[in-house]
Amino acid sequence: MSSPVSHYYVIISGASAAGLSLALALAEAAEGELRIALIDRAWPPPSVKDDVRAYAFSAASRHMLQALGLWKAVSPHAQPVYRIELTDSRLDDGIRPVVLTYDNMIDDGEPATHIVPASEIVAALAVRVAEYLCIDRFAPADVAHFAVDASGVSVTLADDRRLRARLLVSAEGRQSALREQAGIKIIGWPYAQTGIVTWVAHERPHEGTAVQHFLPAGPFAILPLTGNRSCITWSEDTTEARRILSLDDASFVAEVEKRFGGRLGAVTMLAGRQSWPLSMHLARSYVADRFALIGDAAHGVHPIAGQGLNLALRDAAALAEVLIDALRLGLDPGSAEILSRYERWRRFDSTVSAATFDGLNRLFSSDNTVVRAVRDAGLGLVDRLPAVKQALVTQAAGLSGDLPRLLRGDPI
Repeated sequence: MSSPVSHYYVIISGASAAGLSLALALAEAAEGELRIALIDRAWPPPSVKDDVRAYAFSAASRHMLQALGLWKAVSPHAQPVYRIELTDSRLDDGIRPVVLTYDNMIDDGEPATHIVPASEIVAALAVRVAEYLCIDRFAPADVAHFAVDASGVSVTLADDRRLRARLLVSAEGRQSALREQAGIKIIGWPYAQTGIVTWVAHERPHEGTAVQHFLPAGPFAILPLTGNRSCITWSEDTTEARRILSLDDASFVAEVEKRFGGRLGAVTMLAGRQSWPLSMHLARSYVADRFALIGDAAHGVHPIAGQGLNLALRDAAALAEVLIDALRLGLDPGSAEILSRYERWRRFDSTVSAATFDGLNRLFSSDNTVVRAVRDAGLGLVDRLPAVKQALVTQAAGLSGDLPRLLRGDPI
């Protein structure tokens, strides 16, 4: 006998920050009246304890967490960024002049960004999601198959449990199996770079300053954490990264200090190092029949600006608003008309962001003398134009464009 079918409004595959925030936004807006299924391979999500990444969390994303009642739990772990410094030099240069610096503050006197550990964001989301009885968690679980018909989508899990909903959402990350099952192709390419992340302690306080060293192999970012701590987010030539990652802790710290340039005194490691190959991809479509992509399943960007999480939360906020609006109007949330609204809202922004980060990485990873001279002249010009600096801050804050209500701090 086949197993009984459990019915839901929406099924979300992937307890990523995107998937968790979508589930929570829907549950909050519908006051717990919608049935939501959340599927993942583990609970709590592995990133709660294993992820040492940190993100430049925008003011718009902060507004979203405030609207969802989460910022109070996250804020003790969030370091305000008061100042940004950019340098452009070779690794063996004796002097690393600052070519651009600006205050990272928006009009209301708040910082445009905070640096927040990824694990703290996912942990806060997971705690709140677990409080909602309307969100059924299936974990550990995998989607084995899904099929679409005129009235909904049927999902079969690997253990033969069967679910049905009006819409299926993939929040599974870059290697989304559901994206492939839906027949959605991606466009993208790998970089000859490896991302390296770790946490360090240092002698002197960072004073809320984030530093981006543009080195020929890729950007080396010092992202301030609470206390005398920083998260190092480092893009390195893949061959050189392999050598660096094979070093013992003392030798690895020496490589970090070489790139620190002694600016914060002696450095000690606080966390293990993590690494992954860097690449960029964009889904050719964000939607299919009763199916939608959010977060890294839809777009994977270079970490040069630390904006991947902000883009994912924008997706979740936009899709939640589209679905709740459909619910209130009595419309089918999985219809092509509703999903096309979500795609139009998010595709242009994420495509422009991906292209911008790709271009910045290519520009600042070049050691060509002419290219270096032109970009340093350009940064020097920006450094003398306050209006341009303020535009950069507004963009980093995520406060430009057509924002979903949650990103403005308003409930759906």
